[in-house]
Amino acid sequence: MAPARNRVTPLGEIVAIPLRGAWTGNRGILHDGRRIVRFHASDLWITCALEFRGRWAQQWRPHHFTWLYFHDEAVSFAAGHRPCGECRRAAYRDYRDRWAGELGVPSPSAKDMNRRLHGERIVRGTHRRRLHELPWAGLPDGTFVRLDDAPAVVSGAHLTQWTHDGYGARVRRPAGGTAQVITPPATVAVLRAGYPVQVDESAR
Repeated sequence: MAPARNRVTPLGEIVAIPLRGAWTGNRGILHDGRRIVRFHASDLWITCALEFRGRWAQQWRPHHFTWLYFHDEAVSFAAGHRPCGECRRAAYRDYRDRWAGELGVPSPSAKDMNRRLHGERIVRGTHRRRLHELPWAGLPDGTFVRLDDAPAVVSGAHLTQWTHDGYGARVRRPAGGTAQVITPPATVAVLRAGYPVQVDESAR
């Protein structure tokens, strides 16, 4: 059977690839039958655990949000998602607290984070991805950048390219200048503050 169109790339695109996901999540009702008919339904984009309290996640359920899948947590963050406040409560609180500490703001509500992330991930009124120019110096591990028009994750002194087959080629990270950053800046701040983002071992 051909893979379903429910995998998410670091650029937030929803594609049909066989790459398995370490996380699931959603951004609202995006499907009609088994077809994806919209890019998002609201500014609520979350990353969820594959299993939670024995609940069974029925795929393509009518009038119910569309389950999406992410290769690893770094990919989900690059796409613009954040931890779910229900099935990933501890991760959600950690993400929120590091957000407040690194950005120097009061503890944000879920709506506050959703609103800011939405403005940082796509160009208003379009589905076009917003990229951010940030210095290479200080980019934390788990941040995704655009490298030769392809997404790559920061891993120490290296960058590892992400493809539809998973992580691939590794190159040295530039020592100076600016990067085109895919991961929203607010999440980059969370990573810089030490959030323990899960990155597939093949990237290292």
